[in-house]
Amino acid sequence: MKKLQAKEDTLKEYSYYLNTDTLQEDRMVSDSVFTKVLVRALLVKNSFYYPFDSVLGISKIYSPDTSFRIITWSLTYDDYYSRQRGAIQMRTADGSLRLFPLRDVSEFTAKAEDSVRTRSNWIGAMYYNMVKTQYKGKNFYTLFGFDPFGVQSSMKWIEVLTFNEKREPVFGGPFFTYEKDSIPLPPKYRFGLEFKKGARILVNYIPEEEMILVDHLISETDQPELPWTFIPDGDQEGFKWENGKWVHINKVFTFKLQDGQAPNEDPILDAKGNRDEKKLQEKSDKNKKKENEKVPINYDN
Repeated sequence: MKKLQAKEDTLKEYSYYLNTDTLQEDRMVSDSVFTKVLVRALLVKNSFYYPFDSVLGISKIYSPDTSFRIITWSLTYDDYYSRQRGAIQMRTADGSLRLFPLRDVSEFTAKAEDSVRTRSNWIGAMYYNMVKTQYKGKNFYTLFGFDPFGVQSSMKWIEVLTFNEKREPVFGGPFFTYEKDSIPLPPKYRFGLEFKKGARILVNYIPEEEMILVDHLISETDQPELPWTFIPDGDQEGFKWENGKWVHINKVFTFKLQDGQAPNEDPILDAKGNRDEKKLQEKSDKNKKKENEKVPINYDN
């Protein structure tokens, strides 16, 4: 514990520098030192269970079954170029280190949505959520990640992670299917969404809906060929897990009001305008309970 606490103090310092330093060369040096210290820290026996909570600006997400965790971060070189770093740490019975470093090759990839990837040619992202699904006894881990991408636009990725017979990570596969769309499209091996820099875009799994929700985007300048002009239009599409696939739903919320109707299925006031105090208190208590149990949705990273 003392060894890990000492390593954490160093990691906290260098993670701050690599995320905030104004000089590119200083950020690169901090990233190099941070990586070396992180590996040394993970070599400490049973480090898997140490959360490194004070190391900010670095994503540290455990799988829902705690069989592994994935650590990712982003190194920004300048306004035009950034690269993601990462590693997967497996839980081991004896507490020893089993680590899979991840190599980001996004800059060399023209079509990232049509290929299975290994840790050596990973499509980099800084992950902010993970959900586990199953099909025919196999586990599937869906990752949600953010990529600063470029000076005008950012990216969000949905990536399905599995493990092969050697317990090595495999990224992607034909998991995102559009077979139920009015105009079916070929499946995608991962889902990517490019949008205007600074726009707040929802791409996440929503437990209440039991599906992935994705903001539908349009060009704010009516130039659909320019992704850096894309912003939400108020609609949402989604993906539902069915038979080992994320099935695309083109429009999630299709409820429409008739003329003169108000969007209130359970009104507080009766037809004469009198207030039902009992119902009002029940709703208030229910809302307080829901607010206390609510997990904030991370729209950014």
